[in-house]
Amino acid sequence: MSDELNCRSLLGVMEGRLLPKYRGRYQAHPVGYWQDEFSRAAEFGLDCIEFILDFSDAELNPLLRTDGSEELLALIEKSGVKVRTVCADYFMEVPLHHADESIAGQSQVVLGRLLKHGKKLGLSDIVIPCVDQSSMSERATMDRFVARLSPMLCEAEYAGINLSLETDLAPQPFAELLARFDSRRVTVNYDTGNSAALGFDPAEELACYGERISDIHIKDRQRGGGSVMLGSGDAQFERFFEALRPLDYVGPFIMQAYRDDEGLTVFRQQLDWVRPHLAHWLGRNN
Repeated sequence: MSDELNCRSLLGVMEGRLLPKYRGRYQAHPVGYWQDEFSRAAEFGLDCIEFILDFSDAELNPLLRTDGSEELLALIEKSGVKVRTVCADYFMEVPLHHADESIAGQSQVVLGRLLKHGKKLGLSDIVIPCVDQSSMSERATMDRFVARLSPMLCEAEYAGINLSLETDLAPQPFAELLARFDSRRVTVNYDTGNSAALGFDPAEELACYGERISDIHIKDRQRGGGSVMLGSGDAQFERFFEALRPLDYVGPFIMQAYRDDEGLTVFRQQLDWVRPHLAHWLGRNN
């Protein structure tokens, strides 16, 4: 890991950012060539890759295949690049809070499989996105989410894996949702870019649930807009890290930053930008 960062904090990348786009998609698990990213991540001096579980091609993903854990562990050992976290975009297409019980039940089964395989891999977090088409905007939707996720908490406890929620809820409603779960394994995935796009105040967010954050996505967005190069949007990085510093956060920082079709040049530019800034923001210059 880079000398600028404290040894407790992992600096990683969202899967696919160091590879050509898969089927032209902005973010996806690159079926057929995902293995190539481990050596590239090692060349960039990164500690980890946050894997993606898509709805499409889910059964081809090593996270769900019976032999997938062994293949992943071999690549991790060879490259020195870990897989500690998973962004389960699968649940954006078939959310746990879906009104159809059979669809929600299917998602519970997939989450159970992910927890079982994740225990073998030593995962720390499974990120469950509740944004865009899987947003929880109504009380009834949140009630269904709590009812469907709660039975999975025993499996999460056994696996030692956090179920890290990524939502577009305002700070206080998000804190109220977290309070409905009787487990500290329900945590928060904080996305700097998404909060900027929604116009949230990072200090207010962290005052409500900062101690529950277990995974951080580094991204920049314009308010109400899409991803832009780090430092060129409305993300309040300085304000966020001022609020984060006293919380003694020890989870990973995952670069989910803007990408183009090719990926590598843009990524390198943003990695060169983020490393010294992280060291400064965290007060870890020695």
